[in-house]
Amino acid sequence: MSPAGERHLGALRGATTIDHDDPAHVRDATRELLERMVATNNIAVSDIISVVFTVSHDITSEFPARAARDLGWVDVPLLCATEIPVGGAVAHCIRVLIHVESMRPRSELRPVYLRGAARLRD
Repeated sequence: MSPAGERHLGALRGATTIDHDDPAHVRDATRELLERMVATNNIAVSDIISVVFTVSHDITSEFPARAARDLGWVDVPLLCATEIPVGGAVAHCIRVLIHVESMRPRSELRPVYLRGAARLRD
């Protein structure tokens, strides 16, 4: 824990996959991932500085950031991009990097990998 209420800048990583490219699947999977990341790390939306989303090249039907807006993250800067198409990469993958201000040191922040993206981490 931080001494005397000192806040730290940290970043949370997470990823998930969808079965096929469909706007509802993108929103649902992203919403599930964001909710799990916030709950696992006990952070409030007010702690979030910004969020970067990336998708594999086979996702083009929806911006994952829409799920964050649907969750009420209306004053958080959000950015979406496409991952570089490296051979053998996880297909239909949505990744997220959340920048946060937290009382917890970076070493205590936990990444979240769901569905087919779980193979990205031990």
